[in-house]
Amino acid sequence: MRSNPKHNLYRFFSISVMVSIILVCLTGCQKKVYLMPTPVLWTTGEHDPFQANPVLEESNRVPVYYATNRFPLGQDDMVAYTIFGDRGLRLGVADFRIGQDVNWDLIYSLSTSWDENERPVLLLDEIKEFAKIQEDGSYTDLPQAVLDFFEGINTALSESLDKDIMIYVHGANSSVYRASAQAAQYRHFTGRNSVVIAFLWPSAESLLKYETDVRHAAKTAPVFANFIELLSRHTNARNINILSYSAGAQIVSPALQQLAMRSTDELNLGELYFAAPDLDYTAFIDDIWDYIDRVKSITLALNRKDRVLAYAEGHHKKARLGLPRSKELNGEQKQLATSITWMPKFTVLLVDSEFMPLKNPRTHDFWYTHPWVSSDVLIQFLLHAGPAERGLQKFETEEGVEFWSFPVDYSERIASTVRKLLYEELQKQ
Repeated sequence: MRSNPKHNLYRFFSISVMVSIILVCLTGCQKKVYLMPTPVLWTTGEHDPFQANPVLEESNRVPVYYATNRFPLGQDDMVAYTIFGDRGLRLGVADFRIGQDVNWDLIYSLSTSWDENERPVLLLDEIKEFAKIQEDGSYTDLPQAVLDFFEGINTALSESLDKDIMIYVHGANSSVYRASAQAAQYRHFTGRNSVVIAFLWPSAESLLKYETDVRHAAKTAPVFANFIELLSRHTNARNINILSYSAGAQIVSPALQQLAMRSTDELNLGELYFAAPDLDYTAFIDDIWDYIDRVKSITLALNRKDRVLAYAEGHHKKARLGLPRSKELNGEQKQLATSITWMPKFTVLLVDSEFMPLKNPRTHDFWYTHPWVSSDVLIQFLLHAGPAERGLQKFETEEGVEFWSFPVDYSERIASTVRKLLYEELQKQ
């Protein structure tokens, strides 16, 4: 039976309208992302990541790679991603602009100095899907488009000063726009010297649907594990670093545990940074031993007054990793939790008003809103430095738990701290 041209035209128009509505919602219904405060590392005048970039494009455009297991709507260049999960992976690039018509001179000034004036908004121009891995979950016999996507990443790595890949795994209640915008601005503040991938898992994009996010995160962990294996196998990344924010930890930690249990291959895992992790505390204590030897180092950054994690704790009726309660641990787990903090690979970083200035003592989003913490993330990922080398100060509790925080003169120390790290890096070459 021949198809009805009018029916096909109506179907195409309907899909176009739905995709257009979704694209509007991606940037219009979610809270806008503004250029984050400049990491204090770049405000001293001594270090300039943009001048170090040999292929810097002096424009307001910041593209970022993405991988998603969100179910798509539309096709080709009209694709949009829903809040529902998919068994496969879709790979592409999200194109952002910093501001509507903001010139490079202003962006450069805002990105290398301390300026408390209103920051320009990050605008999503286009989401372009380049490749997909079949919905049956198969990760063998990859289509040529997928291999070409990874080859594109290899080309980007060859042109970048930073030879690592950084994956950003967002938290709950987050849209495609918001999550990929955070990844894009991280890339911007590396001087655009890093290859960054936003892993966009299917958040329901509503605090009222937090339980849905928890279920989707659990289903996503195996998909993320497969993606790490693909990057290890098909890219030339020196290291694969992971920045896990909030409920992103519910994906990252189980995925790494699964990888460690099933694979003996070298995975090129580098730095792992858990920022305000919304993850079951006891589950983490049980799982970390399976994968801690597979990564270079792990930082656990937490705020003991975190209001978002207090909500999550009430929902789960269990302590969160970013808001740990030792009373929930049995004797063996308490001993393990204490011993972890003394391992050279593991750092507990306290982002706490008792130790550092915080505008909001109950902050949850400190990794990108506080210029000290964002600097620490950059230094760990770009220079693979331990806590003492990064200029942090060590403390110990009465129970023997080791933790680190920022010295009061961190802003004054940071330039010389990085100068020393860069000198030591040059000596190795």
